[in-house]
Amino acid sequence: MQQRLQKIIARAGVTSRRKAEELITLGRVVVNGEVVTELGTKADPERDSIKVNGKRLASSIGSRVYLMLNKPRGYISSTSDPNGRSTVMSLLGRYRSRVYPLGRLDYASEGLLLFTNDGDFANHVLSAKNKIPKTYRVKIKGNPSEEELQKLRNGIRLDGRPTTPARIKRIRSGENPWFEVVLTEGRNRQIRRMFLRFGYLVEKIKRVKIGPLGLGTLPVGKHRLLTEREVQRLAADPKP
Repeated sequence: MQQRLQKIIARAGVTSRRKAEELITLGRVVVNGEVVTELGTKADPERDSIKVNGKRLASSIGSRVYLMLNKPRGYISSTSDPNGRSTVMSLLGRYRSRVYPLGRLDYASEGLLLFTNDGDFANHVLSAKNKIPKTYRVKIKGNPSEEELQKLRNGIRLDGRPTTPARIKRIRSGENPWFEVVLTEGRNRQIRRMFLRFGYLVEKIKRVKIGPLGLGTLPVGKHRLLTEREVQRLAADPKP
């Protein structure tokens, strides 16, 4: 059955649909030996020879894979690392060559990280317009005042633009308290930089939830497949 090229490429797990459109307009997609640059062009993934950046897609889209990993500290959230550091892919066993990570957790952070080979699903989860909330447990060195926390909730300027409103709740008091932080955007090292703006170092960050999907009892360093219901809920509803 014929489908739009960008949809075929995204579903094959090569990249997101938006990036697939860019590849098409740049002339990086070839169908049956002919370069295609027009968006809206259709092809049959079962019959046509489709190449992206010189690599042929499998004749069948194949099964889609959706995984969650409880990422430990000390791993790079990437498919490879030029400096030879351990990547999260080494924790995925037989799935390591079939999926890619959705977003990142920095080297020192831990918790929920998703993987897939479904470009449409990845684009939905990562798209800023969907504002899918991500929930973190954060340990701070020092004790922020309520006034400082309210400023963080309202938004501060990072990279020359304001952060979106955040939900921040103190969940454990003491000299080095814990907070629950819920963000709907994902800038580079955002939580660390937000608290550092007021002079507080972040000692630990653990992501425990993406939208309605939580880590549950998954042990650190382990992964599991998402259920069909979990995929449907995350793909359909950006609300927590």
